[in-house]
Amino acid sequence: MKKIIHLSDLHIGFRDSRGRNLGDRFHDLVRNLVFEKQPAENYVVVITGDLVESATETANYDEVRLHLEALRERGFTVLVCPGNHDYGTGILGSKKFVRTFKHTFFRDPDFDYPKLDLIGEIAFIGLDSMAEELSWYDRLFAEGEIGKHQLHRLDQLLSRDSVRSAARRVVYLHHHPFDSRPFHHLKDSQKLGEALQGHTIDCILYGHNHAGRKHHGQWGIHRCYDAGTSTRKKGRPGHHRVINLDRDVNCDYDGNFLTEI
Repeated sequence: MKKIIHLSDLHIGFRDSRGRNLGDRFHDLVRNLVFEKQPAENYVVVITGDLVESATETANYDEVRLHLEALRERGFTVLVCPGNHDYGTGILGSKKFVRTFKHTFFRDPDFDYPKLDLIGEIAFIGLDSMAEELSWYDRLFAEGEIGKHQLHRLDQLLSRDSVRSAARRVVYLHHHPFDSRPFHHLKDSQKLGEALQGHTIDCILYGHNHAGRKHHGQWGIHRCYDAGTSTRKKGRPGHHRVINLDRDVNCDYDGNFLTEI
């Protein structure tokens, strides 16, 4: 079974206190990951949003795309979903960036979430937790909302024979489903939980709050991982968890592909 490497909140384009772009830090992370994790075909890299610091700077998208292409060229499968920074500045979103994100990273500006990838024995389901946060009245702040239409499609997708017959099911999104901080929370977290508890989910992956904690057992899901910020923006925690769904959860570990800050 494929192993998973969970990354999140890269914030490419943000400059640290020394003026260094986090893109340089991610370059180092990718280099170390490629060196340490072989054969690459055994791994799926899942990045749960905030790939860029600001979608208003188009060069940030281009830089991330080049890094992800480098991973794919070396044999890794890479999955991504959008965060609040990927659709705007982080506190102000815009619908115009939705198609840009989809075109840049999926080559299909018109597809609808959830995004299903059947990879080996695992069904990966990606969600857009910014889907209902881009209207004129709620596009401020860093909140997330999946929305009833996407949740309905999620329930339909999880009921498919191809998903039900997969050995494992992994859901990934940007906004932290278990953190209720005002102006940062996933507003329809309870409804997402209700949708997922109607099915067997083995792992849920997310980011957004830069804390990097585990929340195992929520909603009956054995593995619940917050990656933090993998480039360790502003010195915040960032994990590079390597997950083997065939083994006990205690066997998951931090690959620590970024040893210098």
